[in-house]
Amino acid sequence: MTERPVGSTEEKRLKMLGFIRNRGTDRFSARVITGNGRLSASRMRCLTEAAEKFGEGMVSFTTRQTVEIPGIEYEKIDDFIKYISAAGLETGGTGPLVRPVVSCKGTICRYGLIDTFSLSGEIHKRFYQGYHGVTLPHKFKIAVGGCPNNCVKPELNDVGIVGQFIPSPSSDLCRSCRDCSAEKACPTGAARKTDGLLRIDRTMCINCGLCASSCSFGAVDGMKGYKILIGGRWGKKSSRGRALGKVFTDTGEVLAAVESAVLLFREKGAPGERFADMIERIGFSETEREILSGEVVSRREKILE
Repeated sequence: MTERPVGSTEEKRLKMLGFIRNRGTDRFSARVITGNGRLSASRMRCLTEAAEKFGEGMVSFTTRQTVEIPGIEYEKIDDFIKYISAAGLETGGTGPLVRPVVSCKGTICRYGLIDTFSLSGEIHKRFYQGYHGVTLPHKFKIAVGGCPNNCVKPELNDVGIVGQFIPSPSSDLCRSCRDCSAEKACPTGAARKTDGLLRIDRTMCINCGLCASSCSFGAVDGMKGYKILIGGRWGKKSSRGRALGKVFTDTGEVLAAVESAVLLFREKGAPGERFADMIERIGFSETEREILSGEVVSRREKILE
């Protein structure tokens, strides 16, 4: 059998840089990071040009919203990196690290409650880039969804963030309409007219905000926020994330919670263990306490040693 010119050690090094070997060949797919699932037209042109110049002329997209350009010869990898870096682009997204953030389109969508691109961009900067030199027990995935439709599957990520709208009906503004548009719009039956006024059953409400946007008289006010789920994953072994016991109303709180989760995983996760397994081992209540208290952040320097 002919020995391949690219050995296993070099192949592993390239994988950590975001170059995945094309099966049965000595060519590679470059995994290019988008940051939050969005690229400018000029950066997209750069990638299509790079695909023609260095690869097979094809561009594909991963489920983690990175861009892959296949068919790059080993000898052209350095030139490829230089070419896309001129447009501010980089490769990566592999290894036991914080992985690229996945985001839905947020307020561009009619259902979007939060600016997902802004939040996921900040998470990318602070935790994908800022923690890029921090090795974790296993990969760590983060997703940001704009509403409870959960299009980007936040509950199947190590940390999932979901936009929320906590409705608060106003008895003064409610007109007691015979056909209540807010009641009809509610997908769970949580919004109901009782004694002539609209009321919300909090045990059934998923905080989607459709009742508020459907009422023509503005009788449903409310507060926007963020739900955070932890311990989700998808793959050979799957589990759904569980929500922390509060709705966050400030992006600073959300970022602090994400940092606490990453640091806690670094501190208490066993080698090769996913975050979901760590949570099961030490208990959800203890994990939640550490994240919400922020105590783990006070140990940051020691944890990152």
